[in-house]
Amino acid sequence: MPTKTPTQDARPVAHRGSDALKKHAPGLLLCAVAAAISMTVSNFLPGVSSLIIAIVLGIAVTNVVPLPDIVAPGITLSSKKLLRLGIVFLGLQLVLSDIVSLGAPMLLVIVCIVAGGIFGTILMGRLMKMRPGQVLLIACGFSICGAAAVAGVEGVTESDEEDVVTAVALVVIFGTLMIPVIPLAGKLLGMGPELNGMWAGGSIHEIAQVVAAGGVIGGGALAVAVIVKLARILLLAPVVAVLSVRQRRHGTATPDGKRPPIVPIFIIGFLVMVVVGSTFDLPGSVLHAGKFIQTALLSAAMFGLGCGVKIRNLVRVGVRPFLLAVASTILVAGIALAGIELVHLG
Repeated sequence: MPTKTPTQDARPVAHRGSDALKKHAPGLLLCAVAAAISMTVSNFLPGVSSLIIAIVLGIAVTNVVPLPDIVAPGITLSSKKLLRLGIVFLGLQLVLSDIVSLGAPMLLVIVCIVAGGIFGTILMGRLMKMRPGQVLLIACGFSICGAAAVAGVEGVTESDEEDVVTAVALVVIFGTLMIPVIPLAGKLLGMGPELNGMWAGGSIHEIAQVVAAGGVIGGGALAVAVIVKLARILLLAPVVAVLSVRQRRHGTATPDGKRPPIVPIFIIGFLVMVVVGSTFDLPGSVLHAGKFIQTALLSAAMFGLGCGVKIRNLVRVGVRPFLLAVASTILVAGIALAGIELVHLG
């Protein structure tokens, strides 16, 4: 029987790789340009994250300019694969010693924020007779870490594209509204900068939005707000793992027809980065490069997600997702405020 030469074996693989590159290159290039623009604009607007700029840019572009079909595959790849890769590099920002320094009572409060926010939002969504998949995405996005949590959960559950883009749009809208609201409410309640910063980190959806709110509060608020937020982000790993096990136990597959792994690869990568950043004294240049890569990947991904947000589709989904977003925001902020006050009084 004739045998195939290495060259014969390699050609189909090379052709498939070339076809995939041609298929995805236009959309990926568009997302890369959008990420570069967003990061550049962010440098001239202190306190405004490139991630927020990117997703707003994506929303604006897709609703003003009809994008050609040729860019669709690359945009989809960016909004899914690049987002998960960005989550991996996000792990380098987490230093376990900083999180542990919050103390056991505050760490317990953070667990209550995430668990209470998720279960409370799911309960409210059921009472409102909303689709379970849509409710779960909103619950995790608002309780953990915004669009990154939506992407992580979407990868291990049965969620359609409309539910994903709706959850991301709500995260952007309500998280951005929280940037001035939390500092103002904290001032009216007589909270000092540190407590107000803790409240911002415990209640606002995206880390970029937390940074913006911490800057508005001033004093030592920014540092403590980011640490509290990073502690919430760390809980993304166990939440996704639990949802993945639940999905496997029910014997259902993800939208691509595959059963989700017990722990998704990107979550393993995220945890590895947390361990590396917490164990080794990495040079500043390495940390800076990791932060740049993470920002670039997430900005490209946010632009891709923004391109999926059609204003007419948001109008079509009705008022219930917006009402749930309001209720979930109030719930998460309320749990965070109550917990922080209890820890402070104790």
